[in-house]
Order: sequence, then C-alpha cells, then structure tokens
Amino acid sequence: MHPHHPQVSVVVIGHDDAAHVTDAVRSALGQGPAVREVVAVDDCSADGSAGLLDRLAAGEPRLRVIRLPANSGGCGTPRNTGLDAVTSPYVMFLDSDDVLPPGAVDALLTAASGADAQVAGGLCVRRELPSGREVPWEPGLYAAPAVLARPEHRPRLVHDTLCVNKLYATAFLREHGIRFPDGRFPYEDFVFTARVWAAAPRVALVPDRVYVWHVRRSARRLSISLDRAGIDNWRARTHACRTAHAVLLDAGRKRLARGARAKFLDHELRMYVRELPLRDEDHRRQWWTHTRAFLADFDADDWARDPAAPGRLIGRVVLTSPEPRDLTRLRDLAARPARLCPPYARAGDGTPCWSADLPGVTLEPLLTRPVPLLPLAVDAELRPRARGGFRLRLRLHELYGRVAQAGPETVEVEWRHREREGAAVRRTVPLRASAGGTWSAETTVPPDRLASVGTGTWDLWLRLRFRDGSSRRVTAHALAGPGLLRRRAVPSPRHGVVLVGPYATHSGALALRVATGVRGAASVLRGRLWRLLH
Repeated sequence: MHPHHPQVSVVVIGHDDAAHVTDAVRSALGQGPAVREVVAVDDCSADGSAGLLDRLAAGEPRLRVIRLPANSGGCGTPRNTGLDAVTSPYVMFLDSDDVLPPGAVDALLTAASGADAQVAGGLCVRRELPSGREVPWEPGLYAAPAVLARPEHRPRLVHDTLCVNKLYATAFLREHGIRFPDGRFPYEDFVFTARVWAAAPRVALVPDRVYVWHVRRSARRLSISLDRAGIDNWRARTHACRTAHAVLLDAGRKRLARGARAKFLDHELRMYVRELPLRDEDHRRQWWTHTRAFLADFDADDWARDPAAPGRLIGRVVLTSPEPRDLTRLRDLAARPARLCPPYARAGDGTPCWSADLPGVTLEPLLTRPVPLLPLAVDAELRPRARGGFRLRLRLHELYGRVAQAGPETVEVEWRHREREGAAVRRTVPLRASAGGTWSAETTVPPDRLASVGTGTWDLWLRLRFRDGSSRRVTAHALAGPGLLRRRAVPSPRHGVVLVGPYATHSGALALRVATGVRGAASVLRGRLWRLLH
C-alpha cells in the first residue's frame, strides 16, 4: 500500500487546555491524507475545551471527540482510551499544548512501511515560549536514518523516553498488551516506552523533525516535567524509572535495563541536583534520603562503567554521605558541561578523592581520563571598564595535577547568540600560570560588535587548548559580587547606546542580554518586568 494512503490515527489528549487544544488538533489534521482519523480525548475539562472540539468536529469528518466522564488525574487513561478507539494500522500520540510539524506523519509512515518496522521515531524539538528558541531532544539518536532489527542494537534508545515522537503499529501494541499506566501516574511515558522496547520491535529512525514540544515556563499551570519544586515530583519520577527498569529486566532485556540505569544517573539525577541548592532544608533532606534508598538498589555493574562520570560521581557522594552535603560542588558537577570545583583532596595513600571527609569516593579514574573529557572548572569575572564596555577575567583551576600535565596554552573565548544559529564572536587569548595553581586570561567584551551581529542573549563558551594539541570545551562560572553582573548602558558610535545585562544562567554560567538604542533598552526592561511579574 502506498505510504500516503490513510493509515494513521493521531490520538490527541487534553485537560482544561482550551487555549491550545485546537492548534494541536489542526496540526494533526494538517498532516494530509496519510491521517485517516484524529481521536481527541478530553479528560473531563471544565474550561470549554470539549465544546471547541465538538465545533471543530462538526466541519471535519476525520475528527472524533471522546469526553471522559471524570478526570483521570493523568495522561495514561486518556491515551489508553484513544488507543482503544483507533481504527488505523498505525497510531501516534499528541499532547494538547504541542504540535506536529508539517510532514511529520509522512516521514514516520514512509520509514515504518519501507522498513517493515513496528515503531518509527524521529526528532523532537523543545520550543521555549515565548522566545521560540528550539533545543533538540536526543539529537544523536536521529542524526541519520537507521533501521534496527531490535532495540538492543542501539541501547541509547532508552534515553528517549518520549512516546509522542514515534509512530506505532497498532496491531503490535495490541498484540503485546502495551498500554500506559492508568490514573494519576506522572511520567507514564517512561513505562509505556519501556514496554515498547521490551517487546523487541523492529525500529526505524529518521532525522526529520516530527514533534514540537512547547515549553511554557511562565504558565499558570506548569507541565509535570517543569513542576519539579515539590518532593512528590521526584518520588514520582524515581518510581517511573524503577518501574521502567523492572519492565525491561523482567523481559530479559538486560542491556536495555542497564542503559535505563545509566540514563537515570546521566539525566534525572544531574537535572534534579542542579536545582537542589534552590530548595529549602526540609526538601533537601527528604530528597537525599529518598535518593539514597533508590540508589541502594543499583549493583556493582551499574557503577562500574566510567565511575568518574558526573552522574556516577554524584550518585556515589549521595550514597556515601547520610546527610546532604557539598551541594554547590554537586550542582556545578551536574551542570552541562560538568565542572569539578575545588577544594580537592587526596586519601591517605595519595589517591584523589572527593573530599577529606569522604575519602572512599575515589577519583582515581581522573588520572587517566582524556583531557577533552575532564570536568574542568573555569571562573569568569566580568567588570565594567572606565571607558565603556567590560573586561572579562578567566581563571582555570588545577585538577589533581592533570591540568599542569596537559599544559594549558590558550583559550578561545566565544560569545554565541542563543537564538541565531551560527552567530558568534570569537577571540583567542593566552593562558598564563598564576598563583594558587591556577591559570588566568583576560580580554575585553565588545558590546558594540555583539550588538552589530544581533541583539538578544549571548552565551559564553570557552575552548581550552593544551600543549599536546587537545582541547576542552566548557562554560565559565559567573562570579557574583560588588560591581559584578550589573546592567550597564555603553555608548556606541553605531547604535547610540548598547544596554548590556550580564547574568548567571540556571546552571551558573555567564551570559549577556544585549539591546541597542533607547527602544531596544526599553524592550529589555519591559521583558525583565514581565518576568518579575510572572
């Protein structure tokens, strides 16, 4: 059968999302003739969503609306309801606040039918709103077309726990009884995806963009993945991870189960540790106790691979210490890219360790780790100049003798525009040894040149180059203090005035907001006021 014949059902779920649900449904209907039907499942909304869907369905024969009589409390039940109702050979899932980009269904259907695959997956992008900045999700998996006879042939698949960027053979799901957990079960897609991989489907992967995940951090009601302030969110996430691991292990998919554990350390643990210093003491203690109990189930093989990797090192510190400790160091180690900050220590036999208090957390693998993979720490101090602009001072810390051994020579300072792909301003300066076993470099920051390339947000990236020709790409930690990170208006012969607002990102890296002229400065101030109010 021609792949563009009507063969796909799209299940759209929503609850009290009248502002976005029709956009989601229209994006599914707009996929063209390949979509036989769109099944919109309203989870007992009270904001008029069902009425909007009914009016849309009155003029669209491919749209069916199902309204649940009581709110299920989660995403699993409405998705299962839609899955039970579909009549097409293939099915996809779509959330009411997201959209399918044009051509998504055709790309996945062509891949699935051409490879006789039960599952086809493509690239999802996270679109930050209102800025529109897009960040690809697990881009390495979808860099090129691929066909996998079994999921074990690419264990990295377990890192992509999304259910929405994939097309599934309906008969395959029904034959294996693959469903979502019902009721209130946050992160239900972790379990669903594990059940899919446990059933050993043939998989086709495409590099096409097939899903746009809208991230609305200022929304009144945050999505489950963004609402991480409460300890219950962490408990729900670890429960979903434990359940997914058990699904894979019980099915005999040991390699995938091992990958799921690695994904927890590399992704979940690092993400929540980055935010832990922001929480109150009670939250930290509960988080620490719960995480230690969860990690206690990990076996020696889970820790053996790359024991000095940031996630595994963080996990070992949590397991070894009965109380929360070293949160700032752990946060920096959890950042992307990781940075292992001083103070450094050695055990009694001279072996590098996490700290004098935790000598059992050995860091011996760092002595042989390749320089481009070392978690190097660089601090950035940005001070205004008397004649306008800023002066950037960088300080690279030693790491158990590895930095001196590698011989740092230069640093390429790159200001990269966050919204304009490829827009960057670079300058290479020498690194010089300084007091306290550190290396330093200085350069100016040219606001006028940045503004000429583009207004908006500029992120600071550094490429450290060493004597043997190797290099390491890192961000720099923004130092705060009197006179630092202060907004400043800089005279500009080209723009009249450039407003520069230095700030520390969520992970602590240095970034700049740049606007030109009186109108641009007013726009930045309005944006700042909007963020404060919302």
